[in-house]
Amino acid sequence: MQLPSTFDPTRATAFARETLQIEAAAITAMAQRLDGSFAQALSLMLACQGRVVVMGIGKSGHIGRKIAATLASTGTPAMFVHPAEASHGDLGMITPADVVLGISNSGESEELTVILPLIKRMGVPLVAITGRVRSTLGQHAEVVLDASVEKEACPHNLAPTASTTAQLAMGDAIAVALLDARGFKADDFARSHPGGTLGRKLLTHVRDVMRTGDALPRVTQEAGLMTLMREISAKGLGASAIVDDDNRVLGIFTDGDLRRLIEKSENNSDLRNLTAREVMHPDPRTIRADALAVTAAELMEATRITSVLVVDEAGRLCGALNSNDLMRAKVI
Repeated sequence: MQLPSTFDPTRATAFARETLQIEAAAITAMAQRLDGSFAQALSLMLACQGRVVVMGIGKSGHIGRKIAATLASTGTPAMFVHPAEASHGDLGMITPADVVLGISNSGESEELTVILPLIKRMGVPLVAITGRVRSTLGQHAEVVLDASVEKEACPHNLAPTASTTAQLAMGDAIAVALLDARGFKADDFARSHPGGTLGRKLLTHVRDVMRTGDALPRVTQEAGLMTLMREISAKGLGASAIVDDDNRVLGIFTDGDLRRLIEKSENNSDLRNLTAREVMHPDPRTIRADALAVTAAELMEATRITSVLVVDEAGRLCGALNSNDLMRAKVI
């Protein structure tokens, strides 16, 4: 692929750096002028019995869709309604129990301004994110959040760049502040993202992935080394628990332990006479079934082990898992 003859890597990098600096400056300036209006906007949304209905056209509409998605995933019911579609029937999606969040840099987008009187007539509170607080949008809003920027990052000062970045940042600020005010926790976030990586990490417990019953490798402390080796091979965990007569965990023996034992032994035939009690690691690392699976992964990583035994409150063996089990569950 042939590059344009006008392409200058140094010039392109300089433009990129300047773009980032302009947009960073726009967000910094917006943060400095944040005032009581922000808290008023939050109060309206917290008191809302319906949903936050986000509206915007063009680039502001794209930003609006993202803001609505962020609100919905962080504990604030929200949806995006396209202003043009609202004029053709979708306005019926808005109820008096809702709050409308209108987004427009100019505050004069015709598709949005034409429905503002109808929103006001319905008695629906309107919060505006705009670059012109005295615009039509600003004048109709109960609360105006100033997202004005000194200039766009576009060298012609035309393409929405810094202004849309400011809108997006303001939307994130609203979502995060609402999240905190609602006491929204990581577990709540996971429940709204059950198919994602974070959801799996926060919702998957050890009991969901551990091996139990006949798949659980275990021998008594009197078992011979050959019996112990057969148990490890048959169950495929790479380790076996050593338990007492009451199923309490006394120790663990792994594939790695076997290799090291053979390497140190001058006469391998002597190994046949060893018992599980003599070769096991006593007091092994264990975890409870109600712990998060990601906690088991962190334990394995911190202690450089690949298998961990699961015990109940009395120290009795009830499960086991290794790193492969966690990988199959997509926890790691």
